[in-house]
Amino acid sequence: MSDTITVFEVGPRDGLQSLGAHVATQTKIALIDALARAGLRKIEATSFVSPPWVPQMADAAQVMAGISRQDGVTYAALTPNERGLDQALAADCDEIAVFASASEGFSRANLNCSIEDSFARFAPVILAVHRSNLFLKPSFQLR
Repeated sequence: MSDTITVFEVGPRDGLQSLGAHVATQTKIALIDALARAGLRKIEATSFVSPPWVPQMADAAQVMAGISRQDGVTYAALTPNERGLDQALAADCDEIAVFASASEGFSRANLNCSIEDSFARFAPVILAVHRSNLFLKPSFQLR
């Protein structure tokens, strides 16, 4: 058993994506930079998703371009499909996060597809991440 834990801060992505009020790009950048200065070493900064579905993340590329990258800090992005992955790679993300749902209802509401279809979408993403030598962070929504 390890004596250490790793905190993976997802607030800039998961915490902001569902807010009703728009959060300015510069505010997101300032939040991410403050988290890094506070000592967090793994930050899920944004997600490369469809802007009509998640308007809060429409500025993902600008957020990644605007952060003040600090040595020893890993900046990740969530990508649900190959298009999002291409954008995340172009934005120089350090890690890629993918997610699946444990329930059909939540998968349809969140990804607009069945669980089975979501796995089919993730397969090429996972292979491409592996080829790019980036770390893949899988997660499962238990809703």
